[in-house]
Amino acid sequence: MAFEKLFQTIEELVMCHSPSGDEGEIDRFLLDRFSGLGVEAWIDEADNVIAKIPGNDPDRSIAITGHKDEIGAIVNHVEVDGRVKIRKLGGSFPWVYGEGVVDLLGDRETISGILSFGSRHVSHESPQKLFQEKAPLTWEDAWVETQRSIEDLDAVGVRPGTRVVVGKHRKHPFRLNNTIASYTLDNKASVAILLALAESLEHPPVTVYLVASAKEEVGAIGALYFTNRIRLEALVALEICPLAREYPIRDGDVPVLLSQDGYGIYDEGLTAQLRAAAQQASIPVQHAIVRGFGSDGSIAMKLGHVARAACLGFPTQNTHGFEIAHLGAIDRCIHLLASYCQSL
Repeated sequence: MAFEKLFQTIEELVMCHSPSGDEGEIDRFLLDRFSGLGVEAWIDEADNVIAKIPGNDPDRSIAITGHKDEIGAIVNHVEVDGRVKIRKLGGSFPWVYGEGVVDLLGDRETISGILSFGSRHVSHESPQKLFQEKAPLTWEDAWVETQRSIEDLDAVGVRPGTRVVVGKHRKHPFRLNNTIASYTLDNKASVAILLALAESLEHPPVTVYLVASAKEEVGAIGALYFTNRIRLEALVALEICPLAREYPIRDGDVPVLLSQDGYGIYDEGLTAQLRAAAQQASIPVQHAIVRGFGSDGSIAMKLGHVARAACLGFPTQNTHGFEIAHLGAIDRCIHLLASYCQSL
């Protein structure tokens, strides 16, 4: 079946929990996968997983980033009855996840609980009635029901600061013809592109760093650390591109090049190089400007860590929710970037 290998890789990545700042599960997976490909890879001090493809000119280098962290929630307070109060981690909303199984990544054990909003068969005396008629549900109004004592939770290391993500019980991606529907495509599909490039790139003209960046959802922390230490000619950030009425982005299998986002402009010269590489590989592209959005590239460029940054993405429905993207657009990003790397 077309795109079966790509779907499988994304599925394996999705099933690795990686909330911002607690990304060890996906780190182990990536290091093992890069090792199996015979590619040099390591974790730096900021928890970025970096794969290096040596170039014919060792004095020149670029980076392609795809962040490996996912949004979710963080424990704010553990109550005496075992209920766990939580707050957002990155751009998450409780109503997107709905009531259901979540995993709490304790220090000594990962346990499951139920994200809960309260009963619906209530009168106006109950605060939950407000969410049915007037007010949006917020994290302050939600909790995780664990059915454990506070002593049990302490024993497994659930505490303020513990990360909470959608449970693996309901995290498996779903195939809809040539699209993939899943939580956390925002980062896992981009990391799948990095793995595909690690497998296909051989002896590029310049050194290519493939960076699965850490803590992007909370401020591009990993990418800023990396770009502060490695001198780069250019950085290309891989991202989802939100489908919405205000953006001229069509759904389907055509990748998107951004010119500007909520953090600033991208480099037009680098974007033109990517467009030329797409033409060389007979890959169509879309162009857009988006708001309420940022990437490793725009943040690093805005802060002066790189002189030239661009953003390449794939159209996605339901961003930061149960996302839907065309596997063909993700696959075309792989081939476009391979063409770009060989053209330098």
